[in-house]
Amino acid sequence: MVVVLIAVPGPSVVFMVSRGVALGRRAALPTALGNEAGLMVQLVLVALGLGSIVERSQVVLSLVKFAGALYLVYLGVQTWRHRRELAGELNAGRHTPAGAGRIFRDGFLVGVSNPKGLLIFTAVLPQFVDAASGNIPLQLLVLGMICVGVALISDVSWGLFAGSARTWLGKSARRLEIMGGASGAIMIGLGAELALSSES
Repeated sequence: MVVVLIAVPGPSVVFMVSRGVALGRRAALPTALGNEAGLMVQLVLVALGLGSIVERSQVVLSLVKFAGALYLVYLGVQTWRHRRELAGELNAGRHTPAGAGRIFRDGFLVGVSNPKGLLIFTAVLPQFVDAASGNIPLQLLVLGMICVGVALISDVSWGLFAGSARTWLGKSARRLEIMGGASGAIMIGLGAELALSSES
């Protein structure tokens, strides 16, 4: 589930694709590294804060998971509703300065403010925590590091794909609309699955 959730186009993936289309393959790595650095900030804050709260209350864990499920459905609906705006975001990316430092910084800002990252760290990861093993903050941190590693591979892959297919993607708003609609539907499905698992 986590791998699918990471791979589903959200703010980070849209940003990676826009950079690939606008700046080519060379933007993939610095954008992805910046994005994952931002996610690491989220992860540390969540592991230290949420981990200590969850350690004391199973009710809090269930509430966080259910809230995360609802938020994921909300993000899916919003992504589907705004699927036609992807072309505008890609075109806006064409005018962004191409310096490596700027690319990394922009990636960091997208990563640290990415609601999907917070969703994964606060609602999905706690499902895999073993309360009996103790040290829940450390467990969340280790699980989160695995997610960040998967996200790095996914983001670089999206960036390289977009850089290679920049002409094909950039010429069709319809292709981008289909990508956005499918992303929204997948997020809604994952949110429903997470909500049902929260109740069990």
